[in-house]
Formats: sequence, C-alpha cells, structure tokens
Amino acid sequence: MDKELELEEKRHSRLQWFLFVIVIPLIVALIFVFVILKVAGVNVGQAIQEHAPKIPWISKSDKTGDKPDLKMYENKISSLQSSIKSEKAKISQLESIIDSRDKTINEKDMDNQNLQKEINELKQSSEENKRSFKEIVATYETMSPGKAAPILSKLSDEEAVKILSSVTSDTVAAILQKMDPAKAASLTEKLTAQPVQQDVAGN
Repeated sequence: MDKELELEEKRHSRLQWFLFVIVIPLIVALIFVFVILKVAGVNVGQAIQEHAPKIPWISKSDKTGDKPDLKMYENKISSLQSSIKSEKAKISQLESIIDSRDKTINEKDMDNQNLQKEINELKQSSEENKRSFKEIVATYETMSPGKAAPILSKLSDEEAVKILSSVTSDTVAAILQKMDPAKAASLTEKLTAQPVQQDVAGN
C-alpha cells in the first residue's frame, strides 16, 4: 500500500514538474513573443501563413487537403461548360430547323398568293374577253349584212364561225348571202358542225 502511494506521488510530481518547467514557461514565452511582435507592428497571422508552407508537415497537409477539392471543382466546371456548349448547339440546330420551316411556309404562302393572283387575273381577263366578244357580236347584229360580209371574209374561218355562231340565225343567213359562195359554203359547213348555242339576242 505504501509503495503504491509512493508511485502515485512520483507520477504527480513528474506531471507537475513537466507543467511548471516546460509547458507553462513555453506558453508564457509564446505570449511574450506574440506581444512583442504585435507591439513591433508585425502581422502575426500573415507571417504564419507565409512561413507555414515551409514547415514540412503543414505544407504536406495543405497540399493533400486542397488538391482534390480544386480538381473536383475544375472537373465540375469543365463538365458544365461542355453541357452548356452542347445545349447551345442543340438550340442553334432547332432554331435552324424552325427558320427553314418558316421559310418553306412563307414560300408556299407566296406561291399560293401568286397562283391566286394569276387565277383572278385570268378570270378578270376572261370576263373582259366575254364582254368584248358580246360587244363585237352586238356590233355585227346591228351592222348591215353588206358591211359585215366583207369583214368576216377577211377573218380566219375559226374566228368567223365563232362570231356567226353567236348571232341570230337571220343575221347569219343575211351575211352569208353577201359573201363569196365558196367562202359562204365553207363557213356553213363549219357552222353545222358547231354545237347549238343560244342566240345572243335572247341572253
């Protein structure tokens, strides 16, 4: 029992000796140095940062701790940049497709508009031609057979037949009587081959 107490007292005495002789004086010395450096205007924090990499175990610890994080962020940034570039390319491609479709639609609309315009112009021209032809037929109806016969004789058979098939049968007979017999016979033959049309005077 006495031996155990002696051993315990020795341990306490050694710990006290370590604290009072090494630890406490070291702490006091560090505080003293820190105060002196502070009074001298030295930035202790900056000095520690500058000299820390020179200490082997600290610099090694920093390097092993920072490098993986930086590499990870670099990889993430690179991946994001690649994704953004890919998305931009897709957007550009889709915009090109839309522009192409819009252009095609606009071209079709223009074609339809041009076709409709041509149809309207043809209809208008046809109506004008019909009115003009009716006016010509009405002129021959009112013209004397002696004047109408020489004019029709100078026209082609097709034109003459077209006009004669549109006037009344009495007018046709009167005009043919004033024509050269051969011309009248030719026109009569072609008139009989024409479909029966309603007299203009009855329209």
